[in-house]
This record gives sequence, C-alpha cells and structure tokens, in this order.
Amino acid sequence: MSGTIALSAAKLSAGYGQKVVVSGIELTVRPGEVLTLIGPNGAGKSTVLKTIAAQLSPVSGTIWVNGTDLCKMKPDQAARHISALFTQQIRTDRMTCADVAGTGRYPYTGRLGILSAQDREIVTQAMALTGVSDLADRDFSCISDGQRQCVMLARAIAQQPEILILDEPATFLDISRKLMLLTLVRSLARQRNIAVIQSLHEIDLAQKFSDRVLCVSGGQAQRCGTPEEVFQSSYITDLYGITDGSYDALLGTAEAAGVKGEPEVFVIGGGGSGIPVYRQLQRQGIPFAAGVIHENDIDFPVASALAAVLVTEKAFEPVSAEAVSRAKEIIRTCKRVICCPESFGTMNQRCAELAEMVNYPAR
Repeated sequence: MSGTIALSAAKLSAGYGQKVVVSGIELTVRPGEVLTLIGPNGAGKSTVLKTIAAQLSPVSGTIWVNGTDLCKMKPDQAARHISALFTQQIRTDRMTCADVAGTGRYPYTGRLGILSAQDREIVTQAMALTGVSDLADRDFSCISDGQRQCVMLARAIAQQPEILILDEPATFLDISRKLMLLTLVRSLARQRNIAVIQSLHEIDLAQKFSDRVLCVSGGQAQRCGTPEEVFQSSYITDLYGITDGSYDALLGTAEAAGVKGEPEVFVIGGGGSGIPVYRQLQRQGIPFAAGVIHENDIDFPVASALAAVLVTEKAFEPVSAEAVSRAKEIIRTCKRVICCPESFGTMNQRCAELAEMVNYPAR
C-alpha cells in the first residue's frame, strides 16, 4: 500500500440537513487499502458512505480527497476521483446491461454522453471482470438482483476511480458470487492502487477481506483498526447486541444459543467430528453434554456455545483420568451416547473408554 493518503475525514458528522446520524468519524484510507464499515442495521453506515461519496453534505467536519476539500470540488471533478455503488435500485428505460455499465464513463464523455471506442473497451473489460459479459445485451430491468449488483459494480469499475465506495456490495449474491466479488475488490485495490471503502453485513467476510475495519453503532464511529484488533468475541457481541447466540471471532462464525437443561445425550467429539452432531441436537432442542474436548480442539468453540455441559482438557495435555471419570458420571445420567471420532490418538486415547459406553443402558 502507498504511503500517500487517498481520502481522509476529520471531526466528521454525517446526517441529513442538520440532523446528525453518526458523529466522531476520523478515518484515513490509502491507495491499495480496503476499509470496511461494520455495525448493526440502522447504525448509519450508508449515511457515512454517502457523505464521503459527496452525495450528502457533511453536517460538520471535513473530507479531503488527495488533499483537496471534497466540498469544494465540482461534481464532475469529484466523479473522476470517486466511484460509488449503493444498494438502492436505479430506474432504467430499455437500457441494456452494457448501457448501464457504460454510464460509468460519463465523467469523461462530456455532456452528450457518447462513448468512444476506448470507452467501450473499458466497459467491456469491467463487465468481464465482474463476470457479466454474457449479460451485455440483456435488458437491465429483466435480470436478477444479484446480476444487477454485478453490473453496477462493473459500472463503478468502468469509472476508473481512485476511490471506490461500495455500500453492501455482497447483498443479493450467493456465496460463490460473494467470494468472487470481494476477491475482485481486493485485487482491484492491490493491482490498480484503488482505495476501497465499503460496508458489509457479512462480518465473517469483513474479517477476511479487509485491511482495516471501522465500527459504527449508537450514533458514533467507534473502534477502528485491523481485523485482528477489532474482531474480539466480546466486542463484536456488544457491538451488535447479540443475545440469542454467540459469535466466535477466532473462527469468524456465529452459533445459535445452546439448549439449557439436564443433558439427555452425551457426545464424544474431537477434531471437528462432533460439530455436525452438536448443531443437529441444538436444532432438535435436545440438551446435551460433550467431552472430553481439548481447549485447542476445533470442536471446542462450537461445543462451548451449544453444550449444556462440557468436559474439557487443557491444550496439548493428554486426556486425564479425572476428566474421563467426570465424563463417565455424566454419561450415566444420559439417555444416549454418541461417539463421533472413528479412532483415538495419543492425546485423547482415554476417550476410548467413553466409546465403550455407547451401548450403556438408557436410564
């Protein structure tokens, strides 16, 4: 990433008229960097993006684009620096997808909006990048929401911006398209030295595809830093007010709330083998116990979130006789024992004793 600054904001308050929606915005984005805004619905992420895209005037504070006050730029001048994709649907009248993508060249075509051969080549390349070349001659109003999103991204890319602003770009897309789009955005940032500012609802993807993350909640711009600094389980839980479940920042996964009560089933897990069973029992509303799980095992975070009772062992230590004894006590109170691993290794060899109780008489 470049050491220069593409866009910065200081003491910025974003809103409508004089009504402040988000205050305390301090940010700096460099060429080649991806900054992602996260936060609960209605927090004001879109309002912030519209403000730094010059679609809304700041309530207070200043935005600089390459050292120039954005508010002092003419619209056509700003459009040569900034390209934006927002979630609202655009209205078209018998426009093909290529026509829509071609509007990204308007900042360069003059008042008549006539595309040159070079402009058309740029549009063609942008549509190829976003995987919508086959839609070029299709009516924009007759394609799916996900396809429209990709065409609109092609439009934004065709504008050849220095700063690309994306409001929930993964909305409407299936998982394959989400990954394709976010990989493309990151590649564009690196290869074309574009500063990207986006918002995402998919916080697991924000964690994986961002260089820095800005959190917005309660009318304030809050924590800003690298994904490693921002994504801590307790902070994400507070940021989103999670009460019906949990979020594990290490794995980037959300889990439903576990079923409370006396365990009816004991699950012998480990090495990821127990995870599908834990989730199935949770969906069925059956309280269960699990063990013996090492604290560094991939099963551990899911079992911790979903099991009514969990028997654990310290990381890198062999399963102890005490842990096995505790697990046996719980098994004797359960109706059923499920053994998920097909075999046991050196560190969890004692769990084989628990596997012998799979046919233990139901109480």
